[in-house]
Amino acid sequence: MSLPRFMIAAPASGSGKTLLTCGILQALVERGMKVASFKCGPDYIDPMFHSRVIGTRSKNLDAFFCEEDMLRYLFARSAEGMDISVIEGVMGFYDGIAAASTKASSYDLSERIGAPVVLMIDCKGTSISCIPMIDGFLKFRKNNIRGVILNQMSEGIFRELKPVIERETGTEVLGYVPRVNELVLESRHLGLVLPDEVEGLKTKLSKLAELMEKTIDIDRIVEIARSAPDIEAKTPEIKKLSERVKIGVADDDAFCFTYQDNLELLEQCGAEIVRFSPLKDSKLPDGIRGLVLSGGYPEIHAESLSRNVPMLEDIRSKLEDGMPCMAECGGFMYLHEELEDQDRKFWPMVGYIKGKTFNTGRLTRFGYVKLSAGNGQMLPGNSLVKGHEFHYWDSENCGNGWTAEKTSGKRYACINGSERMMAGFPHIYYYSNPDLPYSFLLACARYGE
Repeated sequence: MSLPRFMIAAPASGSGKTLLTCGILQALVERGMKVASFKCGPDYIDPMFHSRVIGTRSKNLDAFFCEEDMLRYLFARSAEGMDISVIEGVMGFYDGIAAASTKASSYDLSERIGAPVVLMIDCKGTSISCIPMIDGFLKFRKNNIRGVILNQMSEGIFRELKPVIERETGTEVLGYVPRVNELVLESRHLGLVLPDEVEGLKTKLSKLAELMEKTIDIDRIVEIARSAPDIEAKTPEIKKLSERVKIGVADDDAFCFTYQDNLELLEQCGAEIVRFSPLKDSKLPDGIRGLVLSGGYPEIHAESLSRNVPMLEDIRSKLEDGMPCMAECGGFMYLHEELEDQDRKFWPMVGYIKGKTFNTGRLTRFGYVKLSAGNGQMLPGNSLVKGHEFHYWDSENCGNGWTAEKTSGKRYACINGSERMMAGFPHIYYYSNPDLPYSFLLACARYGE
């Protein structure tokens, strides 16, 4: 099928990919185009910004989590019926799961789904020296790079450099972005701040789109996207319950790191999802038979979470009664007896998992993991799922129900688990093993009975 698409990539993290992606997305939307967006890799926050622009959920595409056939299916499912799809890269274009590997890199994904690439070069503090950088990226591997955009460059220097870059490298220069300090997106310890925290976000994005319509050849980018080759996608076989079962999914400022694909797979397996807020609601939704507590920022909202005693007691009571639960990272932290906030103060939490969670001051066990089930878990022993860890907090009780293996080969025990519980720091991507959400829902159905 024909699915117009392109990727925005860069030589390194911190080059401004998200700002550029959001600006181009906004410009495309304001042209009246139907747009799908994706983030390469496991990041949760960048897709939230995409979603604010396109008005629907942005998705992740990760070549570590899924094999090529699944990647193509996940892409095509969201891209079908759209005028164009925009994919934001991750880290440096060639940077993969290991220092000397391109596996699961933006480059790898662009090859697997046949996406033309627009390379954004951060030109702060440089001019003609950007040429050998561009030339190096073009020649390092056979690739899909079709053009470049020069970031943080003045109009005058751009006019002078554009013909030189095109003559020296043989690739198109599609435009430039001047310094826009008033439009930058701020960061915190897990990446960008959340979209709702950015004052006047919609106004910023509209101004950004207006600017990029003047400085970037968006018509040419659309042409490049339409030149992408046809893509074939095979729908996977997914197990499904005979009757739907209600699942409560935490969804507020404290628990907002949830893959949209995970929710859609749960629904495909037979879940009826009911959203609730551990911050604002006094109890769990009526009639639910299972609980999903995603990651997020409970450390920022620790006092409010702790003071919502009725919700804490209701969750603890339901879990002690045997309600199945999937809890990841921030959701896992919330289930402990105490949680340390950003000011080093400890607050009482649900208390179902014994011990405290505390701030380590640094990234802990950061990176991709393969998770192997031990005996008596939600999946049979040695079953594999894939995920990643990205957290500054740690726990006195990380669990030992599963074994994690890093891409380096390092192994360690993790996850408080049973046939009804999977609670730990790893963020799990359900499409890495669709049997996991199905097994969770089976446990939920049995609990309901």
